[in-house]
Amino acid sequence: MSGALVLRAGSLSLRASRRSLLVCGALTVALVALALWAFTLGSFTLSLADLASVASGTARGSVRTVVLEWRAPRIVAAVLFGAALAVGGAVFQSLTRNPLGSPDVIGFTIGSYTGVVLMLLAGATSYTALAAGAVTGGLVTALVVYLLAFRRGVRGFRLIIVGIAVGALLSSVNTWFSVKADVDTALRAAVWGAGSLSAVGLPALATAAVLILGVAVAAPVAQRRMRWLELGDDTAAMLGVRVERTKLLLVVLGVAATAAVTAAAGPISFVALAAPQIARRLTGRGTSVDLAASALVGALLLLGADIAAQHAIPDVVLPTGAVTVCVGGAYLLVLLVRESRRGV
Repeated sequence: MSGALVLRAGSLSLRASRRSLLVCGALTVALVALALWAFTLGSFTLSLADLASVASGTARGSVRTVVLEWRAPRIVAAVLFGAALAVGGAVFQSLTRNPLGSPDVIGFTIGSYTGVVLMLLAGATSYTALAAGAVTGGLVTALVVYLLAFRRGVRGFRLIIVGIAVGALLSSVNTWFSVKADVDTALRAAVWGAGSLSAVGLPALATAAVLILGVAVAAPVAQRRMRWLELGDDTAAMLGVRVERTKLLLVVLGVAATAAVTAAAGPISFVALAAPQIARRLTGRGTSVDLAASALVGALLLLGADIAAQHAIPDVVLPTGAVTVCVGGAYLLVLLVRESRRGV
């Protein structure tokens, strides 16, 4: 009987893996198509033939400038940053076992924002300094939330509640800093805080890509550990997992993924919240996390939001964060209603 159950579980796992591969393949095709479309949009209209000429090295100078210097950095940033935010969201949703367990909901993104605000007040202007501030702020916030939520271990619901409280406190601190700072610094902080990809240059993109690459290298190991933790802390401990140490390392990984984006583009909300949930429904994994599918969904969401920010309203370029907030706010409302009905 037990052998039959093992075979059935193995068959279900194989089906889930095949479905995940198919979903990831379809998402990759959709992402490439959306990126190619994004290259063709704008006042300087391009065709697929123009893009092919750039790839082959036969394009004229103006086309190369538009593609490689103007549009490519923003499109690459949208793809990389969307994937990083989604991975960070997937890590925290797996840890908390709650669809609301997202870095922007439980205060870690706000902590990164606080770190950058402090660096701006100190007179820092380089991306390296802002990135250091964002990572430090996010990690310190995560450590504070982790310690406050620790009671013979960390439980997901307690982590979310404590994170929301700490995030509210840091949000008020950020507002106070903006009021006390000089006008130029406050304006820079406000513009950066809107969350936009328009100011992401090649140096910032290269530095962020290095951090995100480190997260990507650690992702396969992290996903295996997360699936063990999803079985329950006791079961994971029986499998040889150091539960609390693993949770802390996963928190660091999730904060690093989101802080890299926050330092370069400002706080971009709701991608980390929505992408893992959409990926789970597409792959049919239920409560299990799929980092690859989540990353692809996040890249699609942020790239689509950036396209809408640039071209939805003629002659008006919106901050990308404003679009994700509008769409994500509606998604959060639906999620809250669904969770409240489930709890009744």
